[in-house]
Amino acid sequence: MSHTPHELHEEFPEHAERITTLKVSDAHFARLMDEYHEVNRAVHSAETNVTPVSEVVETDMRKTRARLKDEIYQMLVG
Repeated sequence: MSHTPHELHEEFPEHAERITTLKVSDAHFARLMDEYHEVNRAVHSAETNVTPVSEVVETDMRKTRARLKDEIYQMLVG
């Protein structure tokens, strides 16, 4: 497991099996997951000052992460 906070299996442990299933069976879900992980890693890098960014950029990245997470969640429960 990654040490980056907000990984999907940690955010939705009750849906871990469905995450794995959708990742291999649904190309749209897989693309959303990849995008979520990319943004999540960027947010984590910004938060830890590994890759410093402006507050506006960090806020925008967090909003993108939240939007993706919401869309992923809807697919998990839908």
